[in-house]
Amino acid sequence: MVNQSRIQSIGAIFQIDPNKKQASRGGRRAVLFVYATEGLENMAFIANALSLVTYFYGYMNLSMTKSATTLTNFMGTAFLLTLVGGYISDTYWSRFKTCLIFILIELMGYVILTVQAHYPQLRPTPCKLDVAEPHCEAADRGQLALLYTGLYLIAFGTSGVKSALPALGADQFDKNDPKQAGQLSSFFNWFLFSLTIGAIFGVTFVVWTGANHGWDLAFGVSAAAVLFALLSLCMGKSHYRNNKFNPKGSPLSSILQVLVASIRNRKLPIPEKAEDLHEIHDKEAGEEHEYLQRTEQFGYTNFFNHIHHYSSQILGPGSRQLLPYYRRFVNIYKPRSLETLHSDTVEEVKLLIRMLPIILSTVFMNTCIAQLQTFSIQQSMTLDRHLIGFKIPGPSIPVIPLLFMFFLIPFYDRVLVPLLRKITGIPTDIRHLQRIAIGLVLSCISMAIAGVVETRRKSVAAKHNMVDSGEPLPMSVFWLGFQYAIFGAADMFTLVGLLEFFYAESAAGMKSLGTAISWCSIAFEYFLSSVVVETVNKVSGGWLGSNNLNRDKLNYFYWLLSGLSVINLGAYLLCAWWYKYKKVEVVVLKKQDGSNGNAEMIKA
Repeated sequence: MVNQSRIQSIGAIFQIDPNKKQASRGGRRAVLFVYATEGLENMAFIANALSLVTYFYGYMNLSMTKSATTLTNFMGTAFLLTLVGGYISDTYWSRFKTCLIFILIELMGYVILTVQAHYPQLRPTPCKLDVAEPHCEAADRGQLALLYTGLYLIAFGTSGVKSALPALGADQFDKNDPKQAGQLSSFFNWFLFSLTIGAIFGVTFVVWTGANHGWDLAFGVSAAAVLFALLSLCMGKSHYRNNKFNPKGSPLSSILQVLVASIRNRKLPIPEKAEDLHEIHDKEAGEEHEYLQRTEQFGYTNFFNHIHHYSSQILGPGSRQLLPYYRRFVNIYKPRSLETLHSDTVEEVKLLIRMLPIILSTVFMNTCIAQLQTFSIQQSMTLDRHLIGFKIPGPSIPVIPLLFMFFLIPFYDRVLVPLLRKITGIPTDIRHLQRIAIGLVLSCISMAIAGVVETRRKSVAAKHNMVDSGEPLPMSVFWLGFQYAIFGAADMFTLVGLLEFFYAESAAGMKSLGTAISWCSIAFEYFLSSVVVETVNKVSGGWLGSNNLNRDKLNYFYWLLSGLSVINLGAYLLCAWWYKYKKVEVVVLKKQDGSNGNAEMIKA
């Protein structure tokens, strides 16, 4: 702890000012453009994510297996590439520029698919299976190349938007202001709400357009939606705060540097004084700097604290001409200015390592949700899908959980959040990890209820002697609403919790990469879902082996997933208990005229 006289002497040279933001920028008005951008972009993405199998199979003449695999790879790649978008946003471009360029890339993908769907010569001849001599022409290499180019331009484009857009919206609030900290938490709720509204229009209007008026029009509507998303993003440019790019260097290179050097210098001692771990000699006056407090977890990485401390003693402040010798001393060649690699860099790496078990423990939940979505659509095809004389299309069944989320999110934000804030005294109502835990609990319940509903569905089929019948059962599709309602709530708590957690806990130079990591859980969902089904089917001896749900044991499969979800919840609770929230100090240093002296860290 720094003594009082030392603080006063330093205070004569430096002053700590509060962070001043322009009142005319940022806040709720600015994020309205973010909400509109997300809703329009997600409207196009989700609509195609749910119905592209039909296009692959019916228009591009891919086999059913190939169609399903192509869609799975497309979706998994789209969410996995968010890491690339987050890296680019944190390292090279501002969040606004990242969103702008990636939306343009996504728009190009939809234009390519629209053109291919419109001109028959760019697609294979439709299959003729209802004739005496069935004929089905496979797509040639050029047609497949055009298809995959459009698809993966969309995947790459949406990945950049999903990684940078949440961070851009969250940047409009000052987390150090108690009032705006609460608004920041609400931002993620309403961000999910805008995503939900876009998805509702996508799975209803766009899917209906493709089924009744052709895929060229459906892709055209998607392209128009993305174009309006681009316009919405640009219209808000003058309202965004923190819009200028402030390069902090490559986060990945910092991670590699710390890990490599921790091995090389693992036997070096650590400075006794924590304030000696921060380097502020070369900081610009008047700029806001965030310092991470050192933690004892992963102590082997603290080698760099020693290296930087001793290099400061050897070189002295501002000795840039001696940097080559400093580089030789550390024995690591760095792509950016060496004096920025100090204790905070080590703590950033430790933060990332601590967060990885959290995201990994949510992968299984998302895999369960993927199974629920897939099999629920198959279940719906065996049930009565009529609603007031209208027959609900099969691909539009996911609108049911979306409608639950449409009503649940405003209720949670406007009713439950103020109540929880009064009880807990926390601006964000509850901790991020607590919110994720609630989602995991609801996921366990959702899978158990799905097993109960499936048991009833099979009993109705047996009671009416319709086990082998292809006719709809005398049971409403809205029975699936029970599992869908809880599944929607689980998705709300978990997704919002992950986005807010990774944004809040990531270091200042890794915000976009942090939100990108939260999307990776969904990427693993698509890659692991088929593996889970095949493994369970093989071990169980054929629970899901037939093509008849009335004879399969889907209810057993749901209950197995519910039990495994409970085990996964236990693993998550251990990870959450082990996790240590970051602690930061934010200061603004101002050097007075004519002053000479060394800058030192002042504890608040």
